[in-house]
Amino acid sequence: MPSLHSPVFGALIIGDEILSGRRADKHLPQLIQMLQERGLSLSYAHLLGDDSERITLQLRQIFATSDVVFSFGGIGATPDDHTRQCAAQALGQPLVLHSGARDLINDRMREMAQQQGKPFYPDHPDHLHRLNMGVFPISASLIPNPYNKIPGFSCTGSGGARVHFVPGFPVMAWPMVASVLDSEYTKWFAPGAWVEKSVIVYGAMEATLTPLMEQIEREHPDIKVFSLPSVDHPVHGRHIELGVKGRAAQVDGAFEHLLAGLRCFDLQLGPELVH
Repeated sequence: MPSLHSPVFGALIIGDEILSGRRADKHLPQLIQMLQERGLSLSYAHLLGDDSERITLQLRQIFATSDVVFSFGGIGATPDDHTRQCAAQALGQPLVLHSGARDLINDRMREMAQQQGKPFYPDHPDHLHRLNMGVFPISASLIPNPYNKIPGFSCTGSGGARVHFVPGFPVMAWPMVASVLDSEYTKWFAPGAWVEKSVIVYGAMEATLTPLMEQIEREHPDIKVFSLPSVDHPVHGRHIELGVKGRAAQVDGAFEHLLAGLRCFDLQLGPELVH
């Protein structure tokens, strides 16, 4: 990580349509990329259906940590959107119409009415239902939505966790996530500080290499060793990509240690890779 004290970042992706295969998730790779561009990394991700009990339980667990989590989906106002309600239950807080969200929703609906040449009726039942999209836990702060003004929201848990709730639509969610990262977490940015170096190893078993991997992690405590075996790679065939990752200043020494240890075995080494 760019800092020993940087937050643990996680993701929560919500929606039956993902689990049923009707839609493919795009948020996870995008979030990983956005974090990496800023010298940060994702530690975990949870994928949940539209099950209010499971969502509430997961959020309650997250709020008890000190993590930073981006939650995608389920903040609309249809019957299958439960995330706003679950967040309130997990925090033990009431749901209230956020005054700032109300104003933004009113502005958006007024603009749409003008564009269509129709009058805006703030007391119409359809509009009153739309205001549910601005009903958040009472402690929530807003996340601006540059696409259509309908905001997301952020909440802080008892353990200090910050959970940022954004819509499931990528065109809205991704700029909102970028805005949160660039406004709340810049002090941990370290682009280029996180480096991975690896080497292709032929003819080895992971069990044989495990003692070497454990030794490197003991002697280089700020880096991580990784092993990615493959049995049918189109270029390298059966092989293991063995490497180290961490801060650039520490990866070089650990990687040289890894290469020196591998040369003690009767193994064929392939190309070295840097990410």
